[in-house]
Amino acid sequence: MKFRSVLSLLPVLLSLNTGASEKDESIWLLVETIPHVLKVMEGDHDLEVFEGIAIGRRGVGLFKERGDDKTPLGEYRIGWINENSRYHRFFGFTYPNRENAERAYETGLIGQDTYRTILRTTIGAAVPPQNTALGGQIGIHGLGRANPAVHQNFDWTQGCIAMTNEQIDRLRSWVKKGTLVIIR
Repeated sequence: MKFRSVLSLLPVLLSLNTGASEKDESIWLLVETIPHVLKVMEGDHDLEVFEGIAIGRRGVGLFKERGDDKTPLGEYRIGWINENSRYHRFFGFTYPNRENAERAYETGLIGQDTYRTILRTTIGAAVPPQNTALGGQIGIHGLGRANPAVHQNFDWTQGCIAMTNEQIDRLRSWVKKGTLVIIR
């Protein structure tokens, strides 16, 4: 009987541990690389839309490797938040994920040890290694001191999603560690 009562408290204990409520868990981010918008979503409803985002200077792709300047397509989580980034704020993704690792392993871009390390992080909801042949440090960031005119006219990042400093400040109220991000 005691075992059953502890199990019934598990959802409450988990929400206390992470500081998240069920409502918070329903908020997620949708990055639409065409037409260059980022949407804060709750279920299927837009809560806020940020237009004029920039992506990697070489576009997007399902297959990304270090230095290719592409924004990876797929599903990620916010793995860490840097409030004092050179780009004003930085919301780092759990990139590379399982799918990225599987593609890279199958093509020989990464070896078995790296593949296993990335898989272990997906099981434990940890941040995967950021220094593999797949690249790393992918996320959403502001401009910092970058030129706003360049941002308005070009995709200029090395694979991240960029927004103005004002936009990323507004986005901050919606984002926490663990927030789902879908890039398509």
